[in-house]
Amino acid sequence: MKTQDFFNILETHQDKTLQFEYTPNNFVSANYHITEVKHISVDSVDCGSQSDQWNETIVQLWESPTEVFKTKHMSVLKALGILNKVGQMKAYDMASELKFEYSNTTFHTAQLFVNDFVIQDNNLIFKLAVEKTACKAEELCGVPKTMVAENQESSCTPDGGCC
Repeated sequence: MKTQDFFNILETHQDKTLQFEYTPNNFVSANYHITEVKHISVDSVDCGSQSDQWNETIVQLWESPTEVFKTKHMSVLKALGILNKVGQMKAYDMASELKFEYSNTTFHTAQLFVNDFVIQDNNLIFKLAVEKTACKAEELCGVPKTMVAENQESSCTPDGGCC
């Protein structure tokens, strides 16, 4: 999901509470805070020696241990206020990919992509998911579309043009 799409959804549903489902049927607790917004510029080189650049917006969610008693999630309106204040300080790249950084005592720290959103009762729920890593130079390096076995040796050779 692009940052602009996220803001559009929030603007449309300001009267809702804001929830995040980080794995199926597991939700960020009501005691969460938006603790940081990162405006990331990535400048990379892949295993096929191809360079690439893109921007990302990463919103960090943190559960306060002193507020575990909370049962009501943050309102969309409050989240918009926080995010708009950030945007006044450092402009968003609205075309950038949006991710959420999150962890708790049973879930490792991860940057999660937005797969979808749903409205349930008075809740706006963003469904988050981990995206698996992939070879970005599959064609250049000769990596088959489907690997036959997990332990299969790399198809890259020392003089094959990839790492």
